[in-house]
Amino acid sequence: MGNYYGIAAIAGICVLVLLMGMMKQKAGWISAFILRCAAGAVGICVVNELLESLGISVAAGVNPVNVLTIGTLGIGGFGLVYGILFYKFL
Repeated sequence: MGNYYGIAAIAGICVLVLLMGMMKQKAGWISAFILRCAAGAVGICVVNELLESLGISVAAGVNPVNVLTIGTLGIGGFGLVYGILFYKFL
């Protein structure tokens, strides 16, 4: 009976170490996602101001859908948001 508890304890410790490693990787992914979201929101504001100063009446809103799109896809998402707006502008 004692042998089974020892094996269960070792297996539990192994699973705990694996979970700690996974959480470390996910923390890096989550921080990168949040950073991309924040940079995307700032980028939308900057590009909107730039387009307004050039007299182009296309502006993307800073809303959860746009921010999550940019946070998920990165620069490609930023291009996607403005690509859709310019397509509608034509």
